[in-house]
Amino acid sequence: KFTWSNFALPFKVLGSLWKARSIMKAFKPDVVIGVGGYASGPTLQMATMLGFPTVIQEQNSFPGKTNKILAKKVNKICVAYDHLESFFPADKIIKTGNPVRSTSVAITNKREEALAFFGLKADRKVILILGGSLGAKTLNQSVLDQLELIEQEEVQLIWQCGKWYKEAMDEAMKNAPNPAIVCLDFVARMDLAYAAADVIISRAGAMSVSELSLVAKPTILVPSPNVSEDHQTKNAMALVSAGAALLVKDVEARNTLIQTAISLLKTPENAQHLAQSLVAFGKPRATEEIVDVIESVL
Repeated sequence: KFTWSNFALPFKVLGSLWKARSIMKAFKPDVVIGVGGYASGPTLQMATMLGFPTVIQEQNSFPGKTNKILAKKVNKICVAYDHLESFFPADKIIKTGNPVRSTSVAITNKREEALAFFGLKADRKVILILGGSLGAKTLNQSVLDQLELIEQEEVQLIWQCGKWYKEAMDEAMKNAPNPAIVCLDFVARMDLAYAAADVIISRAGAMSVSELSLVAKPTILVPSPNVSEDHQTKNAMALVSAGAALLVKDVEARNTLIQTAISLLKTPENAQHLAQSLVAFGKPRATEEIVDVIESVL
């Protein structure tokens, strides 16, 4: 079916390629690195045409369209998951992991400091809930629906609800039971939040999964359904299929998420198995290894 937008698309792509060519001719990069997304497509395409060394850093377990299209043309492809040979040329793949901030995952011997920082009690278990900087409506509603259970079970929460939801969550908590909940729009000290946690609930974005793999605490993943090609579910399943995390579907979270977390707290052998299995996914030298790959193509 003809539409003017479809008619105009090839001209937009050609315009983007021409702009990318102009930038690279002027800048003369030593290497061009793409991390996926449509914005990187014309840039890497033109870089390969001009003969510049090129590297893709694929963060997810299921690559996006841009990286799949460019894969045959770039020099090397850094990945964070196994079994991507069906998408990329096997001889170009190097498993490096995803780079994360070392300060965020440095949690050794910080539990006491962490509990004091968040004002939590040492004799009660802690659930950390991470909804991302903007927040996750489903995770927030899952907490509000189970406030009585949280109080009844005497568990504590560090709850990162997101800046979009903070005011509404504070209002909703005014007339609710008073469990030990620290509700934050943003967690400035992720290292202390991770150090305090006995169980972690999180979305399954690529960078979140990479951090969680290094932290290696019992983890429940709730993939967002609002992402392209459902890549968060695929990220989560890479861990779940190896017994390294539990999965709760977004549509089931309000009824089962908090109960699943509390059940995990009550079965330390299951929690320990998850944590030990998660260690295998951690790549603490990801940044250095990616740099090594970049240097190898220069």
